[in-house]
Amino acid sequence: MFKQYSMELAGRTLTLDIGRVCAQANGAVLLHYGDTTVLSTATASKEPREGIDFFPLSVEYEEKMYSVGKIPGGFNKREGKASENSVLTSRVIDRPMRPLFPKDYRNDVTLNNLVMSVDPECRPELLAMLGSAIATTISDIPFDGPCATTQVGLVDGEFVINPSQKVWAEGDLQLTVASTSQKVIMIEAGANIVPEDKMIEAIYKAHEVNQSIIAFVNTIVAEVGKEKHSYESCAIPAEMFDAMKQIVTPEEMEVAVFTDDKQTREKNIDEVVAKMKEAFADKEEWLAVLGEAVYQYQKKTVRKMILKDHKRPDGRAIDQIRPLAAEIDLIPRVHGSAMFTRGQTQICDIVTLAPLSEAQKIDGLDENVTTKRYLHHYNFPSYSVGETKPSRGPGRREIGHGALAEKALMPVLPSEKEFPYAIRAVSETFESNGSTSMASTCASCMSLMAAGVPLKAMVAGISCGLVTGDTDDDYIVLTDIQGLEDFFGDMDFKVTGTTEGITAIQMDIKIHGLTRPIVEEAIRRTREARLFIMDTCMKPAIAEPRKTVGEYAPKIIQTQIDPAKIGEVVGQRGKVINSIIEECGVKIDITDDGFVSVCGVEQAGMDKAMKYIHTIVDEFEEGKIYEGTVISIKDFGAFVQFAPGKEGMVHISKIAAERINHVEDVLTLGDVVKCKCMGKDKMGRISFSIKDAL
Repeated sequence: MFKQYSMELAGRTLTLDIGRVCAQANGAVLLHYGDTTVLSTATASKEPREGIDFFPLSVEYEEKMYSVGKIPGGFNKREGKASENSVLTSRVIDRPMRPLFPKDYRNDVTLNNLVMSVDPECRPELLAMLGSAIATTISDIPFDGPCATTQVGLVDGEFVINPSQKVWAEGDLQLTVASTSQKVIMIEAGANIVPEDKMIEAIYKAHEVNQSIIAFVNTIVAEVGKEKHSYESCAIPAEMFDAMKQIVTPEEMEVAVFTDDKQTREKNIDEVVAKMKEAFADKEEWLAVLGEAVYQYQKKTVRKMILKDHKRPDGRAIDQIRPLAAEIDLIPRVHGSAMFTRGQTQICDIVTLAPLSEAQKIDGLDENVTTKRYLHHYNFPSYSVGETKPSRGPGRREIGHGALAEKALMPVLPSEKEFPYAIRAVSETFESNGSTSMASTCASCMSLMAAGVPLKAMVAGISCGLVTGDTDDDYIVLTDIQGLEDFFGDMDFKVTGTTEGITAIQMDIKIHGLTRPIVEEAIRRTREARLFIMDTCMKPAIAEPRKTVGEYAPKIIQTQIDPAKIGEVVGQRGKVINSIIEECGVKIDITDDGFVSVCGVEQAGMDKAMKYIHTIVDEFEEGKIYEGTVISIKDFGAFVQFAPGKEGMVHISKIAAERINHVEDVLTLGDVVKCKCMGKDKMGRISFSIKDAL
């Protein structure tokens, strides 16, 4: 039965159609917000997937170009590989919802979001986040919802709830907050150096809005929500845990787990597993889940020691950062390089500079974003964790980590006019034991400064973890979590920023939300930690950006021309500008407002190209000497080219001091000559003289 529900949300009407389409999905909702329309569906398999020890959740966000009245660019006129924005949106949907499914649920679940129409005033990503949660909540899939998501922008110090595409792109804050009816469960933010107090205020402004959405969804669930289906639990039998404790006591497990060396810990756990396999040789059903059981045993051990005894696996204090190291210029000939090491996490970042013409073009749904001038790519090879497997290119995790580090550094980059380069930073993970994305932020900041990029401020990042007990007041926040504390803990709260404020946040949790005191303490801890990292590690390696780009980086000189004369520089079908580029060995970028950048390696070629450009756009000045090449000889004189597309005529009487009968007696094609501008002749044409320039 088709039912429609509406509520007022941030000054616009949100409308949900339920039962109108996709009746065979477990749950489906067609959302309308302004003219933006998104179809969200939730489906689950009838049986659990065999042989896995995780919840197989897939989230898809499909950007259809018809939604903005476009045919996809390129040769293939069909949507293909998911865009970076699609991947990042899918991750933001996944992160708050995954903890709300049962931990022992192994049925495949797919959340699909189809963007069908886009109104620039209403972001489709927000509707997909809301739609996924609503479709799952009203379905028969086990899910501890509802949850809701709100986005917050910041313009002139004022918060904007669920901002338009333009405000989202140009404002000082891009904050996404997901909540349950009681707690915050996910935070994602990019910020233009927003102070911590202002960020906390924005988070809980969004949390407040989420409560009204959840109340609205609850009324819908009461009317059309399906009864949740039963499922086959994959929980580890309690008697198996009891047997494991007889073979390896909790004290022995503690000794095995608590070491500051990842390889030693893994060796100890391998020995524990070997003991278990020997003891359970006749219990096939237990051997099938032994890996998950040992994982759970480790988890209980680590959590108990941290929460009750304030003891971390590597012996650090609760707020202590692992040993730090930093260096720059370790890779020769590249434009900039730096390496940042924190414990057993090590990132090498390499920066490449190029003219703005090499910025990435984006064929997406947001009309306000068509190019990306700064790119941050993150790689995570298997050797970084001591494993072996073939490289298959970046996955969603790698794309997400690169985007987070990119977001962290965007606010401190110089403008295009201040630094007219396209910039690519590549973070290579050499070693990983927790929070490589934050190490990437630190390494990239130093690498950019080493490359001569005039950053406005230094940026560092750090992650805090969490272990919770039975009550909201029973918890421990951990500064600088390593891999084990991430795996077994309840939170990964990453924050980047300068000394003045926050530039990015990414918060993931495995529990049903965080209280406000936990959020505030995590933000305070990350501020203290990033200031410590900058002062004790990064600044000793490189305190400020270099004044010039490196020897092997392209050089750029700039000028401003009259926009009306851009066509003269470009020429018909690009003939003039291509001629300059070929002759001078440079690259030339011209903006619509007449800002010209000449990029090259050889200064002489750059200067020659810039001279040509000024010759083309500047009016010939009477009495000024110009240099050009003879390109045509006639009976009455010679034509001289001063720049591609810019010519002048020298009458035969102005070629030499003495009288000549033929131009060829003095000039030949290709001669480079100096000419003096004599002003306009009787017909209003500019005339030149070689003899007066001698």
